[in-house]
Amino acid sequence: MSLNALFLNCSLKKSDETSNTEVFIAHAEKIFRELEVETDKIRLADYNIRFGTSNDEGDGDAWPQILEKIYACDILIITTPVWRGDRSSIAKMIAERMDGIWEDANDENGQYPTYNKVAGVMVDGNEDGAKRAITAALFDLNEHGFTIPVNAFSYYVGKAGPGPSYIEAEGDKHEFTNRTLLFMVHNLVGCAKMLKENPYKTDLHALSKRAEKMSE
Repeated sequence: MSLNALFLNCSLKKSDETSNTEVFIAHAEKIFRELEVETDKIRLADYNIRFGTSNDEGDGDAWPQILEKIYACDILIITTPVWRGDRSSIAKMIAERMDGIWEDANDENGQYPTYNKVAGVMVDGNEDGAKRAITAALFDLNEHGFTIPVNAFSYYVGKAGPGPSYIEAEGDKHEFTNRTLLFMVHNLVGCAKMLKENPYKTDLHALSKRAEKMSE
């Protein structure tokens, strides 16, 4: 069964700068390849993504081409550094842009294009805030139609307080981070395979009409 995974790198740094998040992604990619899953990644800071909540904010907005890749993938992983105890501003912005996904619900049963896709989150940094970032990102992904498998996250933040980041601290040798990374990748792949074979049959149109009658 052919599967592909897409990483959205929410680092504030562009591709000409060293990114701890990018190195963290590379470690995850190796595990996906062991499971014969193709991978791709997008450094979002390289693109002109406009603020808003629609699928296309016009005036050179790069989000439509990124959304096309999201719709084409089986597995989506949001990867973000911790800034001021939370996910990056770019990670928050794309969560807002994903509200436009609801506009693309199909006519047959109202499911979004993200139904039957799975998602996870990776967080790195040198300060506390990983669990807050993971919690927010996973909720957003689930609301936008992605399935969240068990243990669909991994993070590295080192000891409490400012300190060395993923590269300098050799986070790729950190047992907890590696364990959660392995759990995440294997569960994402396993769940993606299940959904390929047994997609959701939920009729959102019918349930919405039922909700209207229930609310009279």
